[in-house]
Amino acid sequence: MADECFGHPRLAAIYDPLDPDRSDLDAYVRIAEGFGVRRVLDIGCGTGVFALLLADRGIEVVGIDPAYASIEVAEGKPGSERVRWICGDVSALPLLRVDLATMTANVAQAIVDPKIWQETLRRAYESLRPGGRLVFETRDPARRAWEEWNREDSYRVAEIPGVGEVESWVEVTDVSLPLVTFRWTYVFAADGQVLTSDSTLRFRERKEVESDLFAQGYVVDDVREAPDRPGREFVFLARRPEAR
Repeated sequence: MADECFGHPRLAAIYDPLDPDRSDLDAYVRIAEGFGVRRVLDIGCGTGVFALLLADRGIEVVGIDPAYASIEVAEGKPGSERVRWICGDVSALPLLRVDLATMTANVAQAIVDPKIWQETLRRAYESLRPGGRLVFETRDPARRAWEEWNREDSYRVAEIPGVGEVESWVEVTDVSLPLVTFRWTYVFAADGQVLTSDSTLRFRERKEVESDLFAQGYVVDDVREAPDRPGREFVFLARRPEAR
């Protein structure tokens, strides 16, 4: 099930305006260009920002996400016809042979169930051509990022064209490591509607992730820092070995 911020039509429609700075995706674009990839699977594509960045560069992209409302937003964007959009989880994937599979932003951490996580890694592996790569990020639990998620630091008011003012803030509601649950609240000035979205992320240790990747047959080529958040995240570059 998708969180309300992705699955509720009114919230999906304001997701991009509330988070317009997606410079975090620049590193993924550089990775794709550096490897010279031609086909990409974007797992948890959301409103399609990254998929469309790749499509703009002539890359063939399949974007998959379980939130229908987010897929609808993606399909309404200029150039969306160049991306193959799929609404569903990885079990809905057709047979693919991509050069690169990605899980940007919170996607990997939002897969909290260990069985679903292993299934996601397995299906991504099956979708890669031999020698293809999986790239994703996850926060370093040692940095305890959730301690910074509070109303005081996150509160803002955004003026969104066609929508009006929207207040938003986040608060942590439960810390039961490795799981952290938090709630976003949105207040629409136009009619006073208040919507909330609860999310849970799983904070995995580096060795745990590496072990999960090895179990699915991957080779871990590198574990980097996120360029825009040094010391706070792990960026994993894993590879499906070439056929022997």
